[in-house]
Amino acid sequence: MSTVPELRITLDGSERVVAAGSTAGQVLGADGRTVVAARVGGELRDLAYEVRDGEVVEPVEIGSPEGRAIMRHSAAHVLAQAVQDLFPDARLGIGPPVENGFYYDFDVAEPFTPDDLKRIEKRMREIVKQGQRFSRRVVSDEDAREELASEPYKLELIGLKGGGQVEDAADGAGVEVGAGELTIYDNLDAKSGDLRWKDLCRGPHVPTTRVIPAFKLMRSGGAYWRGSEKNPQLQRIYGTAWESRERQDEYLKLLEEAEKRDHRRLGAELDLFSFPNEIGSGLAVFHPKGGVVRRVMEDYSRRRHEEAGYEFVNTPHITKGTLYEVSGHLGWYKDDMFPPMEVDGGDYYLKPMNCPMHNLIYRARGRSYRELPLRLFEFGSVYRFEKSGVVHGLTRVRGMTQDDAHIYCTREQMIDELKGLLTFVLDLLRDYGLDQFYLELSTRDDSDKFIGSHEDWAEATAALKEAADASGLELVDDPGGAAFYGPKISVQARDAIGRTWQLSTIQVDFNQPRRFELEYQAADGSRQQPVMIHRALFGSIERFFGVLLEHYAGAMPPWLAPVQAVGIPIGDAHVPHLEKVAARLRERGVRVEVDSSADRMQKKIRNAQKQKIPYMLLAGDDDVARDAVSFRYRNGEQKNGVPIDEAVEEIVKAVEARIQI
Repeated sequence: MSTVPELRITLDGSERVVAAGSTAGQVLGADGRTVVAARVGGELRDLAYEVRDGEVVEPVEIGSPEGRAIMRHSAAHVLAQAVQDLFPDARLGIGPPVENGFYYDFDVAEPFTPDDLKRIEKRMREIVKQGQRFSRRVVSDEDAREELASEPYKLELIGLKGGGQVEDAADGAGVEVGAGELTIYDNLDAKSGDLRWKDLCRGPHVPTTRVIPAFKLMRSGGAYWRGSEKNPQLQRIYGTAWESRERQDEYLKLLEEAEKRDHRRLGAELDLFSFPNEIGSGLAVFHPKGGVVRRVMEDYSRRRHEEAGYEFVNTPHITKGTLYEVSGHLGWYKDDMFPPMEVDGGDYYLKPMNCPMHNLIYRARGRSYRELPLRLFEFGSVYRFEKSGVVHGLTRVRGMTQDDAHIYCTREQMIDELKGLLTFVLDLLRDYGLDQFYLELSTRDDSDKFIGSHEDWAEATAALKEAADASGLELVDDPGGAAFYGPKISVQARDAIGRTWQLSTIQVDFNQPRRFELEYQAADGSRQQPVMIHRALFGSIERFFGVLLEHYAGAMPPWLAPVQAVGIPIGDAHVPHLEKVAARLRERGVRVEVDSSADRMQKKIRNAQKQKIPYMLLAGDDDVARDAVSFRYRNGEQKNGVPIDEAVEEIVKAVEARIQI
């Protein structure tokens, strides 16, 4: 009597006995719609994967981060199949999942048009409806080259296999690096099993194309192959995909709201800033109203830093290249720096960061333990050579002003300093109206880009983690995301519509003090090396300005609004009365204007609403007679006959309290 061989696996924390040859989908009882893949021994696998003795099997649901990524990766394959169905000469680049969606790159003769995208999306829906099956197979390098002979970019990826470059080259999409093998995914006809399309890919994928419940193509644009301007420019099609039509509708509504809040559009509408072509990409100029907001942001931050014991410094915009040789930035950061300029026979660089210059300030004279912690602060202008494809309004610029601080302390002071610093950072961000945070801890991995001993890194990482834990906020790990000289905590803030922005960073650095030979005299007379803590609170003034503008949808709270109140007369005869009110407000520090233009009153109100001014003070004959004004708020509410003294106090109180109306 024959028996079926059995395997022992772990499922739901308990050992199970299953028949040999069982797939992950079978042992999970997966329907292929809710559970779309499996995690086996920590690795993501297709449901068709045959489990092995002793393996731990876990379900991956479509609504989980991993499940969404797998489903979006499958949608990228459907997109590529649809493109090659409609454009047979299109050559394939790569097609990974990304946050909230996916993309695929194509080498085509002409850029895709909006009508092309409609045709492609229609074809995708036909493929999804067919329920084509994703089928994985391992191939040799030789076979892969033969099968994909007409795909030059895939052949390049095959050539990179084993060279340690594939993940960077293809965003992880293409070659199964960890297993040391190449895999191709076939799209098979649901009924006949005939091949419909194939792609070099490491997977995993959803079982069939039907398990892509909701998707939409968003836009297309140019993208250089493997992100290098030296390579051909391909056409990239972006899409979004979700586990349900309801979730996709929510996301699309969020995009609509985000478009309304786009700081680039608001900056133009509110006359805050611009990016003149004559100056160059990523280099902003702030107009008078934007200059007011920026000054108020900086002034408040400066005052809070003074109260917290920071000392202000100032450093130049350019420096000899030797400074960045000492710091290590020329070796690790040169690609992000502007090219050097030759001065007096030597190379000078635009300053990409302030820390090396602050080290020179520390080193300018002997230091005692009695001076520590020494907190140096600067609104320092820096310049970074961001690629043209990533420059984006104020949130990704080439010239920026960092609110940069460097704290020098003893190792004994380090943990308390980090705890106090994190509290200071979070409190100040709350003052600007952000109040939902989580933290990200970026550490080193086995890459050779990191300098310094593992012991120093372990101590620095442990100190940051202790400070993060003390904050009570959620802490997310980011392995390999540290700066080359030390680990960091990043404050991630959620805005009014739930988007996450990386803002403040706090980094612990044992390496810069060593490279610059920084010392202090300890209590016992010995010379000791200080710990250096890097801290950017806003990240940059420009970026934080853009974040706040989108968070408030341009309706800045009264204390930050460029114009806090505007007087709107019903007729010319009422202008002097409002000028008297404006003078009272200016005496109290309120930024106020009186609209004495020839426009009708209703148009003046509409103009003030478009400019998102917090307070409109209206005046007619009755208001003049009663020495009063009529209050009209930004939200459309109105309060009539308010005595001038009360009106002034209400506005001043709101400005001083930093409240939103």
